[in-house]
Amino acid sequence: MTPKLGKMQRVNVRDAWLNEAQHFTPWLASEVGIELLQDALDVDLEVHATEKSVGGFKADILAKRTDTTDDHWVLIENQLERTDHRHLGQLLTYAAGLDAATIVWVAERFDEQHRAALDWLNEITSDKFEFFGLEIELWQIDGSPPAPMFNVVAQPNEWSREVKQKAESATSDLKQQQQRFWADLKARLDEKKSKIRSRKVRPQHWADYSIGKHGAWLTATINSQKKWVSAEFNFRGPAGKVWFDELLASRAEVDAALGPDVAWQRLEGRQQSRIALYRKNTDPTNEAEWPIQQSWLIEKLELLYQVFGPLAAKLSDGNGATGAEYPYVDSAGIEGHEAL
Repeated sequence: MTPKLGKMQRVNVRDAWLNEAQHFTPWLASEVGIELLQDALDVDLEVHATEKSVGGFKADILAKRTDTTDDHWVLIENQLERTDHRHLGQLLTYAAGLDAATIVWVAERFDEQHRAALDWLNEITSDKFEFFGLEIELWQIDGSPPAPMFNVVAQPNEWSREVKQKAESATSDLKQQQQRFWADLKARLDEKKSKIRSRKVRPQHWADYSIGKHGAWLTATINSQKKWVSAEFNFRGPAGKVWFDELLASRAEVDAALGPDVAWQRLEGRQQSRIALYRKNTDPTNEAEWPIQQSWLIEKLELLYQVFGPLAAKLSDGNGATGAEYPYVDSAGIEGHEAL
């Protein structure tokens, strides 16, 4: 039996958003709009402002990436029309004024010259900067409500950047092995459809994962010298010390969920603090052990996400607290992302 299929028809974007500033920008900054944009860009975003003043102009949307551990600003400029030189100039002006690292240009249609300009910017800038071009479309099936869709027409060329980086600095055998380890782990997380969302795979001894709160994240590490792998909940800066002390108030609950070997590490005098789980006496350079190590990491990272996701959402803004009422406990005595 032949199934009955509907016919897809493209809808004019102005049928859904009559005015760019009053209708499209608020929708794009909403939870629904940002979720679609996140899926298209493969990043996690947190909106900080709309119509952000920069000099004598106003940028449409200013956001921050929550899947990185640094202050990574994202500038989003949109127009419900064909791209033009004026918006390209505004985009660069806003990016410079806001020190944005990821620049996103959304339009109904991209001229080839503007798409080529974004490709050129991605080529000549360092990997600190990313330029994206997205076309917004609306589609409906047999009179259904119109559904938005983003088409990525310009994005950073990671392959060419990796070639350039390798030409500038050869990657050691150990670094290459570390990159393979994280690539294998990412493939397993993707196959499992885990809530632990992996991004770029890098040749280093750690990998960071978003937990949905800026300034806090999950980390997996491998240490070939001391023969262990770890899963960690990390937070940084002055607010991080306050958060550590606030979490100590829930230590009984956390220890009951994570087990007796959890390490609480405030790391006095350092920017970072963390709560960690370690699998010791295991060699991450022994690839035959990778399936066991990666299964352990997935299990523990998902457990940390389950335990600290709700707790992270309740943490204060970090102002006005001293943390003096809670004792500091460091049960492991292991500090920092140690060199391998």
